[in-house]
Amino acid sequence: MSRSLRAVALSSVAVLILSGCAGMTETQRAPETSAEVAATPISYDQLMADVRILSADDMEGRDTGAPGGERARAYIVSRFEALGVAAPPMGRLQPFAAQGRTREGPKTFNGVNILGLIEGTRVPDRYIVITAHYDHVGSNGGQIYNGADDNASGVATMLEIADRLKASAPEHSVIFVAFDGEERGLLGAKHFVQAPPVPLASIAMNLNFDMIARAETDGKLWVTGTYQHPTFRPILETIPANGAVSLAFGKDTPQDTGENNWVEASDQGAFFAAQVPFLYLGVDYHPDYHRPSDDFERITPSVFQSAAELSVSAFRALDQGLDR
Repeated sequence: MSRSLRAVALSSVAVLILSGCAGMTETQRAPETSAEVAATPISYDQLMADVRILSADDMEGRDTGAPGGERARAYIVSRFEALGVAAPPMGRLQPFAAQGRTREGPKTFNGVNILGLIEGTRVPDRYIVITAHYDHVGSNGGQIYNGADDNASGVATMLEIADRLKASAPEHSVIFVAFDGEERGLLGAKHFVQAPPVPLASIAMNLNFDMIARAETDGKLWVTGTYQHPTFRPILETIPANGAVSLAFGKDTPQDTGENNWVEASDQGAFFAAQVPFLYLGVDYHPDYHRPSDDFERITPSVFQSAAELSVSAFRALDQGLDR
């Protein structure tokens, strides 16, 4: 997440050892809605594996245009394909070239957004765009910036929602976008709103996930954007806490200044600038933010899983509450 100018000085993400997967225990989820059957236990193994894989050393920090970023992209494409998430008519990949920031000054980056589409049942001509950036800041001084929370966790949450929606279809059509170039200045998101796969007027909202895993700082998964779009808040504020994590609203008022205002701090900023309704979900700062220590091993599974469940619940509530 590009929450401060520290992102300019660094270069990006990822550590993970796949053998650690074998020792994970299954955790049964609560049902999402009264209509869903909870008879079959569902594990969080894939959610955790997605974070581990995307924050592995061989991803080299997932910098935009770098080989590690290409490997991360191939993995996300493979996950969409495995889930049976279709590509929109414009295609699975949306390449772009844009000038972004670096420690040495502006540079042109060649990035690629990754798209998926699940059609809705009630209002298929209205779209919720679910987004999470897959790039991070690469490496610097011989150290890999792993980006497990920032933002392998957001991508894993997006893929988890896609999995749930393949099992129980959404009411709105959903476009999934794994953005590239967020750390370099929201490059992929800006390109998306300039060349969207559907008219911007048909997008009901953007729901962006960036840093979902490390809610132990304050026990909150923050929802930013209800100040700008107050009709969203009543839809979400009745969602109960999950485990040790609950939703909190803020980081979006005129009184929230500097790093405490998140309206334009991640990819939702491009939708905000294009006057598309948005909400951003993410955790507060922690000591490993934009540091080489943002590793998978620093994630507390139960905390991340609770935040992921709240994210699913938030999507379901918005999907059912909008366009009535």
